[in-house]
Amino acid sequence: MTTLPRVRPLLGEPPVVRAFFGDGADASDADGDAPTPALAVACDHATLVAMYGELAPRVHRFLRDLLGDPTLASDATQETFVRAFRRVDGLPRTTRLVPWVFGVARFVALELRKARGRGRRVIDDGVAADDRAMDTRTRTPEDTLLDREAVAVVERALGRLPEERRAALLLRCDHGLAYDEIAPLMGWSLSKVKVEIFRAREVLRATLEEYRGGGT
Repeated sequence: MTTLPRVRPLLGEPPVVRAFFGDGADASDADGDAPTPALAVACDHATLVAMYGELAPRVHRFLRDLLGDPTLASDATQETFVRAFRRVDGLPRTTRLVPWVFGVARFVALELRKARGRGRRVIDDGVAADDRAMDTRTRTPEDTLLDREAVAVVERALGRLPEERRAALLLRCDHGLAYDEIAPLMGWSLSKVKVEIFRAREVLRATLEEYRGGGT
């Protein structure tokens, strides 16, 4: 049985801020085309063990942005990987491992919502305490303020999205999944994925314009 360490969130990396402000994996989408998916990796227990250290913080961030609760996201991340390790060796060899793990994570999040009857809850500025533990020697108070303002804008935009649309946007912008990887994960057609992400981006753009214009 694989023993899973507790996940340490990626330091100083607020939810989808980089992608939202133009430095994300989605910058190549101006023409509507998805980037080429990452090279396929083996879908087996050994590969999942090898990728755990890199993949677990990403899954935690995804769950935190879906659930709005860093503590609940940590529990959900542990459950995600318990299930993933239990099932991975039974998957077809052609399965794309990373999108599949995110699919497990989303299912766990949906189960937690249903079991606890909990809607999305924003925790202060939407970032776990560990995520704010940045190296103060390289940051000014102005930098910190701008980061918090950026987080607030993104959190407000995400809060306006239905859960499914928010999940698709996060998978695309924050985690770099291709459209054809998101489609089976969400149970959507490829065209629906593109439409939903386009609509989510419109909300992001409108929220950013409100922010730039001094709206509340």
